[in-house]
Amino acid sequence: MIKFIDLFAGIGGMRLGLEAACQELGIDYRCVLSSEIDAKACETYNLNFGENPQGDIRSIQQIPEFDFLLAGFPCQPFSYAGKQEGFGDTRGTLFFEIEKIIKAHNPTGFLLENVRGLTSHDGGRTFQTIVKALSELGYGVRYLLLNSSNFNVPQNRVRIYLLGLKGQTPNLTLQSDKGAADSHAFKQIGIQGNLFRQYFQFKTVKDILEEEADRKYFCSAEFTQMLGKAIGGNWQKLNGVRLIDFRGGNSLHSWDLGIKGECSEAERNFMNLLIANRRKKSFGSHKDGKSLTLEQIKTFYFKPDLASIIDSLLDKKYLKEKGGKYSPVCGNMSFEVFKFLDPDSISITLTSSDAHRLGIVVNNQPRRITPRECARLQGFPDGYRLHPDDSAAYRQLGNAVTVPVVKEVMLDYLKNNWSQLNRGKRWQNSPREIAAIL
Repeated sequence: MIKFIDLFAGIGGMRLGLEAACQELGIDYRCVLSSEIDAKACETYNLNFGENPQGDIRSIQQIPEFDFLLAGFPCQPFSYAGKQEGFGDTRGTLFFEIEKIIKAHNPTGFLLENVRGLTSHDGGRTFQTIVKALSELGYGVRYLLLNSSNFNVPQNRVRIYLLGLKGQTPNLTLQSDKGAADSHAFKQIGIQGNLFRQYFQFKTVKDILEEEADRKYFCSAEFTQMLGKAIGGNWQKLNGVRLIDFRGGNSLHSWDLGIKGECSEAERNFMNLLIANRRKKSFGSHKDGKSLTLEQIKTFYFKPDLASIIDSLLDKKYLKEKGGKYSPVCGNMSFEVFKFLDPDSISITLTSSDAHRLGIVVNNQPRRITPRECARLQGFPDGYRLHPDDSAAYRQLGNAVTVPVVKEVMLDYLKNNWSQLNRGKRWQNSPREIAAIL
């Protein structure tokens, strides 16, 4: 039997993956302790596992004997979406709580999960610190960078999985593969040249959609009307479109939708030129572009109506002026949906802050994806019970791990390291278990 602990448990995605791997191999298992600080996540965990996780890992006084440690420790300190403060962020220091537990209890192995930014944060020094700390405790460490889209889950989500084994480096047959860079690349590349094509099917967004979604997830009548007008009634044009005011490309903007007032074609063209050109390096290196002077604007807009267009856009508040410099008034946070998924490709990465504003067009009707569809994008089985509060469910699923990836990682780890794992007294197995694995 494998006795394991589930730290920073969230809603139990890592636990589900490990248990699924054990079930496939015929290995008995038991979770002897779970820990999660978020109260609503604990409610969801209790709904599905019949146990309420203990709270803050730093407050736990007693930990039962265990063989294996699971920990999806906080990723915000290392995430590209965050400030990347690493160990300078209090949450970043929670890795050292894992280190203390491993040192005190000497488990046979562990699986840690985090964002891909962990490997590059602070020039790689943060990652080196973590591996060095684990090595000094007597563990061989291997890591994999894997994309959920390679594991029959239609989501572009690259995460790092660190696997440790007491006394030696783990043997693994899985190889790192960051998959397609985005949904467009996924459609272009398909499964050609993919390391995982012989093992897994490849789902797309349309495969995880509910047959009927509650009307509460449909876009409002006003927003639907704006969208329909902007795309000329061709709803397929929304597939893969991002609604954002400070980027161009395959995007719709507030001035395209007429959110603050109808814009003429000339005004829309001006705004699109502005957001494209304000990102030029010759105008500065600000991430999303800088404010431009009238002289700078005249280097890419040559028509004589410039003054009247600027006055009109200032009046409608699509444009703002400060100190003689002009920039768009970005309103992307006001959109009901910030990204419409392409049903024939994969989803962008789910996040806790934006999962509730991902959209899809079904039968010419734009709507938000449902919590259950978010769960399917993370590979949670349909029998998994979601939190009844939609806001909590979206947030929890955005923070969750992708269950099938954890399952495959653990299958590979257990199959290729079982003889070493089984040397410890706590891992002695019945003949049935040994025969199933070998």
